[in-house]
Amino acid sequence: MAEAAYTRLERATAALQAPFALVDLDALRANAEDLERRAGGKPIRLASKSLRCRALQQQVLTRGGFQGTLAFTLPEALWLASHGTDDILVAYPTADAPALCTLAERSQSAVERITVMVDSAEQLESLQGAIGTSGAAAVRVCIDVDSGWRTLGGRVRVGVKRSPTHSPEQAAELARAIVARERLALVGVMMYEAQIAGLGNRPPGRPLRARAIGLVQALSARELAGRRAAVVQAVAQVLQRAGRPPLELVNGGGTGSLERTSAEAAVTEVTAGSGLYGPALFDAYSAFRPRPAALFALPVVRRPGRGVVTALGGGYLASGPADAARLPQPYLPSGLRLDGQEGAGEVQTPLIGHAADELAIGDRVYLRHAKAGELCERFSSLHLLEGEEIVDEVPTYRGDGGCFL
Repeated sequence: MAEAAYTRLERATAALQAPFALVDLDALRANAEDLERRAGGKPIRLASKSLRCRALQQQVLTRGGFQGTLAFTLPEALWLASHGTDDILVAYPTADAPALCTLAERSQSAVERITVMVDSAEQLESLQGAIGTSGAAAVRVCIDVDSGWRTLGGRVRVGVKRSPTHSPEQAAELARAIVARERLALVGVMMYEAQIAGLGNRPPGRPLRARAIGLVQALSARELAGRRAAVVQAVAQVLQRAGRPPLELVNGGGTGSLERTSAEAAVTEVTAGSGLYGPALFDAYSAFRPRPAALFALPVVRRPGRGVVTALGGGYLASGPADAARLPQPYLPSGLRLDGQEGAGEVQTPLIGHAADELAIGDRVYLRHAKAGELCERFSSLHLLEGEEIVDEVPTYRGDGGCFL
């Protein structure tokens, strides 16, 4: 199986000079279908930072199960909107005053398709200052509520350090502050459970840690389901009393938690993106296994000795904790591993294993990035593989002139 997969890649990319990045469209479509199945009929908002390629984002958004985009930053959202992308939710609060001014100056239709994120009254002040107090259209706003699990009276917190708004009462207070401002329209609530969606529950070789993670995730999910419903109800009541339109969206989840999150009645949509590329970090999840769709190829340029070859470049480390899980993983040919002393380097990546002796200078090795869209910051284009041939080459954000963190 692995030999056939390697032969397929080599035959299809024979005319390409490594290093290069490719996306297997057959695998990506299979992953999209599985994400739709796991979402249980709830629409999936596409996380743009997980693809970082407009051509692929547009292709995914033509599918019936996907609806809307979750952008990384406001400048990215404005850029995507200028290229025709509609219904964009900006995932993170912004302090970018020029971008906010641009948003406020846009036409009615442009403003309507971008929603900005806030999680505190302090952000409302900077937002109001940037957009002013008069204008043709209200700026759409979504409240980001902390989804972390707090136990032992709040002394122990599980989850990432995101929003300071945690309780239904705090969400309602922020909602009241939003509706008190004429130029702001509160349209949504987002609660992203990173400790469930973004943490694999099957870390390799660590069974005790796996059991602990599974228990914490189950307890956290149970607490979150009740609190999320209460948050949505509290915010909805504020809107009703103020005579404002009801919430349009309640966004939650990620690739790692689609089944759990979509089952909650309070949630109207879920988010996913990384699962389309199937990066290496998802090997640590037990509930699903996406097909590896995004790969990069490196050329073999040295043979230091028996059982080892050295590839050119390859130091494409993922963000997050500085651990081995953030390193790229050799994929094909099978039987290769990174050198524990050197890892993946800026100028070279030694690869060790029995398969090394079968590789000659100029041969290619294929690796998987630990995360999804970050790979696109290293390449200006993606070669699209379909069946047995490369059918297109499309620009990444980087190749398209976009750089948004």
